[in-house]
Amino acid sequence: MPERREAYRFGPFHLDVRERRLSREGTPIPLRMKVFDTLAVLLENPGRLLTKRELLDAIWPETAVEENNLNHNISVLRKALGEKATGQQYIETVPRVGYRFAAIVENGEQEAVSAARPTPPPDNGRLRQEIRYCTTSDGVRLAYASIGSGPPLVKASNWLTHLDFEWDSPIWRHWWAALSGHHRLVRYDERGTGLSQRDVPDVSFETWVRDLETVVDAAGLDRFPLLGISRGGSIAIAYAARHPERVSHLVLYGAFAAGVNYVGTPSEQEARRALVSLTRLGWGLKNPAFNKMFTWRFIPDATPVHEEWFDELQRVSTSPETAARLLHHNYDIDVRPLLSGVTVPTLVVHSDRDLVVPVEQGRFLAAEIPGARYVSLPTANHLVLEDEPAWSRFLEELGLFLGWGGR
Repeated sequence: MPERREAYRFGPFHLDVRERRLSREGTPIPLRMKVFDTLAVLLENPGRLLTKRELLDAIWPETAVEENNLNHNISVLRKALGEKATGQQYIETVPRVGYRFAAIVENGEQEAVSAARPTPPPDNGRLRQEIRYCTTSDGVRLAYASIGSGPPLVKASNWLTHLDFEWDSPIWRHWWAALSGHHRLVRYDERGTGLSQRDVPDVSFETWVRDLETVVDAAGLDRFPLLGISRGGSIAIAYAARHPERVSHLVLYGAFAAGVNYVGTPSEQEARRALVSLTRLGWGLKNPAFNKMFTWRFIPDATPVHEEWFDELQRVSTSPETAARLLHHNYDIDVRPLLSGVTVPTLVVHSDRDLVVPVEQGRFLAAEIPGARYVSLPTANHLVLEDEPAWSRFLEELGLFLGWGGR
């Protein structure tokens, strides 16, 4: 644990560690001893996911207590901070893992001390994920993570992310472990999701592209390969068209150039509008029918373990309204006019039985981007899993394209 400071500020609150006092705009808020200690530990580690074991050891050192004591303290803190009344989330729960303080924290001198601390991965102690924050031109806080120490590789945002939660996920962890073995991998949570600011007034394709520009600049990158997965492919295309001098290679995986509002049939458009409504109603709920339908589209070959993780990712990544809002904007994407102007070397990879983005979309990208190379993966999964042959094929092709031989 880092050294405890004497005072912290967050939102309208001030916590004085020495006097053991929490106040809101000067009005004291009484907290019992261990509840106060719980808040202090969270504030020492803003933005960092603290496991339940870490918290129990820090709050009750050398004492064996049950987890329900910690859960009770978190519940009391949420009431004291008025989360339910105001809608502002200060303490985020990562199911089965622990808790994170999600708001910007300052010390007594107003020096920002928000998340910039490494988070250890579950399977490989040699890797460290360092999470930092940057602010867009319209004032939105974005969380971005760096992993690995090689030449940079940037991943554009895609729908449904959470920097911490997906690091331990069997759906994503093999991606980040493999890529960070050869690169300094930079990825981020888009506005409204994950560790980034949740309450955002403006969401559009243009804000997504500007958010990528903000993260790249904050990470101090000059020239790099750019990876776009699913909707992130459209964002990556727009960025590469605007900044060809900064993109050395463009990788488009399961990507598309135009949303269903432009290229879908009337029945397809109606089906997607229904999916937006279902997402607004069923997102994050323990509804087996909705969860199964949603997961099956993305990973039809998923095991029960994959399904459980994907369902949890729904709940922790964003709110039902924001999930539906982002999905709605997916359908309005159209970067077709930009394709002929993409001048960087491009690799297009697509699953041959993709249910989320039809394979014709990938072929269209490869045909319209000058000199693009197309690779078909033998899988029905939109997100390739670690134990299927398509994953090895993808790494081989990616390694040859980026110069590390697919190892």
